[in-house]
Amino acid sequence: MRSMRWRRMIALPLLVALLAGPAGAGTADQVGATFGLLIQDVVNAFPPAEGLVVAAEGDRLFVDLTEKSGVQPGQEYSVFRKGDSFRHPINGRPLGRYEDILGYAQIVRLHPQYSEAVFVPAGGKPMPEPEDGVRITKGRIRVAVAPATDLTKDANADLRRVPFMLANALEQTKRFQVADPTLVQEHLLSQKTRSEELLVSPDKAKASGRTLEVSGWLVPMLIERRGVTYLDITWISAVTGTALFSRRAALTRSENTAEQRFPWEPVPID
Repeated sequence: MRSMRWRRMIALPLLVALLAGPAGAGTADQVGATFGLLIQDVVNAFPPAEGLVVAAEGDRLFVDLTEKSGVQPGQEYSVFRKGDSFRHPINGRPLGRYEDILGYAQIVRLHPQYSEAVFVPAGGKPMPEPEDGVRITKGRIRVAVAPATDLTKDANADLRRVPFMLANALEQTKRFQVADPTLVQEHLLSQKTRSEELLVSPDKAKASGRTLEVSGWLVPMLIERRGVTYLDITWISAVTGTALFSRRAALTRSENTAEQRFPWEPVPID
């Protein structure tokens, strides 16, 4: 099932290219250009890192990672406990150790020599103790891009291409593995879930995340403030359902911007 869910990702860059076409830059293209200004912030929010729990007090964890390690408020680390080692069946050489995921640590405060986090337990697992590990994986992080929501006054832009454009940009960073936006949209429609509901309904974000086998949601929105249109992107944890970080930038304008259209639509006459 997993391979079936992900196999159509291979065609993603081609689909984006087809949808982009030769048409003039419209709102979707401006969103894509603006996301290019924010994408490094998204990458920087997930630096590969590993550390240790140094103390635990209730739902608070203190870990030996600091800002120098790339730690930022809002980051989410898996908390694990190492178990017995396993060995090569022929030569008996130790290959590694089993690990038990205890839950997740969301960074809330940085200190000069440690960081403070809220612990979100996994069901039926013991509480963390000093010397348990915390980690942001070195592997690609699986994410789903939600359909874009237009909350501007006019709210008439055609944003169907946006999830494909953002997904392609994330894939190109080599840090993320992105679910096929078509499958994401089909799933949300089947669950009667709107993109903006992912921001306020942790249960829906977690349930849909499990189905799509992703650890995070990127939710893009267009908002308007004092006549200026902004692209707002929020990363929602598909593990805990909470917002981890948000970024916003004024929509990039380009000269000679034409009304957005698809390649098969006629050229508008001004």
